[in-house]
Amino acid sequence: MYSQGLRDSKAGDDSPELLEAFQKRIDAEEKIEPRDWMPQAYRKTLIRQISQHAHSEIVGQLPEANWVTRAPTLKRKLILLAKIQDEAGHGLYLYSAAETLGESRHKMYQDLLSGKAKYSSIFNYPTLNWADAGAVGWLVDGAAIMNQVALCRTSYGPYSRAMVRICKEESFHQRQGYDIMIKMANGTPEQKAMAQDALDRTWWPSLMMFGPSDKDSTHSNQSMKWKIKRFSNDDLRQKFIDATVPQAEYLGLTIPDKNLKYNEKTRHYDFSEIIWDELFDVIKGNGPCNQQRMDARNKAYDDGAWVRAAAATYAEKQQNNKQDKEVA
Repeated sequence: MYSQGLRDSKAGDDSPELLEAFQKRIDAEEKIEPRDWMPQAYRKTLIRQISQHAHSEIVGQLPEANWVTRAPTLKRKLILLAKIQDEAGHGLYLYSAAETLGESRHKMYQDLLSGKAKYSSIFNYPTLNWADAGAVGWLVDGAAIMNQVALCRTSYGPYSRAMVRICKEESFHQRQGYDIMIKMANGTPEQKAMAQDALDRTWWPSLMMFGPSDKDSTHSNQSMKWKIKRFSNDDLRQKFIDATVPQAEYLGLTIPDKNLKYNEKTRHYDFSEIIWDELFDVIKGNGPCNQQRMDARNKAYDDGAWVRAAAATYAEKQQNNKQDKEVA
């Protein structure tokens, strides 16, 4: 999910002996910490994945922020604000985790603003009505949890520990989204139609969040060998479908897939082939809201220049005062 735009990292000049010892630690379920030796390819893969995850949390605030001023009740507005605040915090945790690998936060953020770095493709779709806020919480955060629970056991210690708190908060996000869908699905015929429309538009992009099919994913095998990932893209996608279809049935909504059917033999749901061209097109920057999302992030960065300048000046003043006291 958070490696949709990643390519394989090439092995550096790491000796076979060091690589073998490192893999033994991974196989023994030891956590790798920032000061430990690690292959350059492992470090690069983590920097890319964690920074992309952080970018996704930051950009992920935008679709729902669209509804803060238009939420139907004060309670819904407060819940939405709390959720957006959580996402900002998740981004900060993850940037901090990536910094332990030697990457500066400034560089990571500049890569996002320039378009060099990727973020989850799902956030390049619009939230057209209030039901979309529910669909995002139910489906998008539901898909995220499916992936993030496994990341609590990822092999890199700082990433693993950051995910523990993130998962707790994401579970709240998923529940509040499903609660919105319950209210909409059990409301007026017009409200139920809005809920169905939101499901229709969000379903397939949510499935694409898990990344390409295993047969087309060039980095998954190595990431799983290093236990950065614990499950393959297709396994996580299947788990998500199996968990979500009964929830849709409870709502009285229809999953937009005519081939969706429970397979008694496999005990999983069979589903239609995903049209991957859409995912790759969005990753390339051609989604409905790619440019809008980048414009919003760049504007926020530019508008915050005075805050960064003031903070830097204050920090410099505090440091000078400290030095003056030491001299005195």
